[in-house]
Amino acid sequence: MIDTADLAHCREAIRHGSLSFYTASRLLPARVRDPALALYAFCRLADDEVDLGDAKTAAVTDLKDRLERVYDGRPRNAAPDRAFAAIVEQFEMPRALPEALLEGLAWDALERRYQTLSDVRSYSARVAAAVGAMMCVLMRVRDRDALARACDLGVAMQLTNIARDVGEDAREGRLYLPLDWFEEAWIDPDAFLASPEPSRAIRAMVHRLLREADRLYTRAEAGVPSLPVEARTGIYAARHIYAAIGPRIRKADHDSVTRRAVTSKGTKLGLLGLSIWQTGLSLAWPRSPVIYARPLPEVAFLVDATADPGTRAPDWSDTLYATFATLKTREEAR
Repeated sequence: MIDTADLAHCREAIRHGSLSFYTASRLLPARVRDPALALYAFCRLADDEVDLGDAKTAAVTDLKDRLERVYDGRPRNAAPDRAFAAIVEQFEMPRALPEALLEGLAWDALERRYQTLSDVRSYSARVAAAVGAMMCVLMRVRDRDALARACDLGVAMQLTNIARDVGEDAREGRLYLPLDWFEEAWIDPDAFLASPEPSRAIRAMVHRLLREADRLYTRAEAGVPSLPVEARTGIYAARHIYAAIGPRIRKADHDSVTRRAVTSKGTKLGLLGLSIWQTGLSLAWPRSPVIYARPLPEVAFLVDATADPGTRAPDWSDTLYATFATLKTREEAR
């Protein structure tokens, strides 16, 4: 079990560092909410160290060491590490899930770009779908179909993030839109980064990304009735509130270069009401056949690792450590 003092530390860190997640977590039952806060504290710590720090390679290497210590049963003497170690033990958290997140952060440190939409989904699988799978573990849900839909939700949310933050990312020198879309539009990606403008072609890319996100939100919703009843409202709310960013972007004619879409408090309250209503309906409606849709190929390794905690994809560790080897080589060359 998570130590009370460590949980309080994680709760306070999230309350100040991510008010949106802290508020949303209050919709979950305590048995899920408390470990979710501890999980998010560790994940947020990892993301901030890589995203906000100057020595990104060193930050990823340090996080790799912290993760190894957690799974060795000797976490660092820090509240998020101790709390995460307790989660790993209590819920038998598959190591492949936090490792996937860590690899996604390593890709960010490498300033990796993505050639195709499938490559973007592969990145989203690591930085977002892995967290969705970890949330299923906290809910004691290991059903393959439910896990696949949770991964759909994670990827959809990340695609929404990318669509919303095109301009913000570009001004930081980051590009997540597929490179082959730029090739189709005869746009030089580096020229766009040097002077980001909401051209018709860029707005069309944002539209395409949102369309893919919408498809995955629909698939994801079919999995919510597979979750514990008391957790469904919170997950429905997360699905609807994130998806509501899309219409705000569309209202701005898909300009997410000079504008940043936000949803109002009134909209969020209305979507919370919708989520409560859907939770009630989920108790009576038959299961949607969409629940049985195959996992996205890019998230299949997460489903495999979580549905059967005793197995891991045979080539997973190879890809993880190849990424770290690339980071180390780059650092030594500086």
